[in-house]
Parts: sequence; structure tokens; C-alpha cells
Amino acid sequence: MQRAFDHVVTAHGGAVLRVCRALVGPDDADDVWAETFVSAMRAYPELPHDANVEAWLVTIARRKGIDHLRARARRALPVETVPERPETAGLGSAERLDLYAALATLPTRQRECVAFHHLGGLPYAEVAAVLGGTEAAARRAAADGVRALRAALSGPVTTDEEVYGARL
Repeated sequence: MQRAFDHVVTAHGGAVLRVCRALVGPDDADDVWAETFVSAMRAYPELPHDANVEAWLVTIARRKGIDHLRARARRALPVETVPERPETAGLGSAERLDLYAALATLPTRQRECVAFHHLGGLPYAEVAAVLGGTEAAARRAAADGVRALRAALSGPVTTDEEVYGARL
């Protein structure tokens, strides 16, 4: 059993780490990744032989990421002075966000769809199965998320014409 699980970690560890980074950021991703595989190792003996292991691991990573974010939100951090919040609306090209900061600004569903499909490598049908909903909804949420990321990383888009290429 241990040898087989070692193969699971080797085969899917990278994809799970990318999903963890997208969900909780690069600073906490390693902890969530480790929690994911500890939990998976405990449940692995009961996993059906025909199960999609990658989708199963991504589901565990998602739940561990949500747990981590909830726990982090409850922890108070003492500071001497309260820092000012950065203004995210109307960022210009001089004030570009990095990828993780941009991912953090996406709505949860878009962030998860982008992470699972583009970073985790899951097909949209499996993303829909993990998150609940339809394949078309997962595809739309990922497309909207990628569009928002491109806008955040390259500067604001001012008109629908620039976004869609034609008048609506």
C-alpha cells in the first residue's frame, strides 16, 4: 500500500501543489499540500480501484484549502499600526498585480475553476464534478476568471468593445 501511495504522490503532487498555491497563495500552499496528502493517505485504502485519483486529490486539496482560509481568517495578527488597504479598482499598468494577488481578487468559483483546470490540469467535466454544477458553467467561470486575470495583470480594459472586439 505504501509503495502505491508513493506513486500517487509522485504522479499528482505537482498538480495538487499548483491548485493549493492558487487557492491559498504561495506562502501557505506547502502546508495545505501536506495536509492534503496526509488526509489522502489515511483514506487511500478505501478508495475504489476505478476512481479518478487526481480529481479525488483535488477535491481533498480544495477542502483543506477552504479549511485553511477559514482558520486564517479567525486568527488575529497583532500589529503596531493598521496598514492601509490597497485600492484594487482602477489599477493602471504601473500598479500591476502579481498572479497570486490577482487570483485572490477573483470570486471563489472563478478562482477554483481556473486553479483546477489551468493549474491542476483537470478537464472541465471533472472540475464540474468536483465543484458541483455543469461542465458549461465550469468552462464559463474559468473563462471569466482568465479574462479578469488578464485585465488585472495588463491594466484595466475601458470598454466592452476592447474586450469583445465589437459593439454589443
